[in-house]
Amino acid sequence: MMKIILLGYMGSGKSTIASLLSEKLQLPFKDLDSCIESNIQNTIASVFENKGEIYFRKIEHQVFHDLVTSNESFVLSLGGGTPCYANNHLLLNGTDIISVYLKTSIDTLFHRIKDEKTKRPLIANKSDNALKEFIAQHLFERSYFYNQASYTVGTDEKSPAEIVSDIQQLLI
Repeated sequence: MMKIILLGYMGSGKSTIASLLSEKLQLPFKDLDSCIESNIQNTIASVFENKGEIYFRKIEHQVFHDLVTSNESFVLSLGGGTPCYANNHLLLNGTDIISVYLKTSIDTLFHRIKDEKTKRPLIANKSDNALKEFIAQHLFERSYFYNQASYTVGTDEKSPAEIVSDIQQLLI
């Protein structure tokens, strides 16, 4: 049984890389946000808007915990904040778990997410300058949690295929 968990800031490529890696390894791909939405029969944006972040983080923790303690093998992409709440970072290095932090620079993250602001509740109403500052502050605050991963793989100026290859090398 193997669980590979990808974590990092929004826009670091977690879902894209997890999907490609799951194909290469012939393991099921799971996206934590999709698992949560399926579990609650609602969108995350709606939960944030109607019940708030604390309510969301409780559900997120439960679904994440259930996944990592299951008897399944898979490649899982986490939400950007998942490791930072409810001691979720403690679940990153359990038995049969390989966690990988997709480390991405502020400039790269900014360029990847600035045109997708409306799809992301935490940044939907930020100007470009405010967004860049927000990313920098968040990365600083979250770095401790992200660095609890088993491995770190840099993503700047790499194609998804190169990042997948880097992760596969870690698994040998």
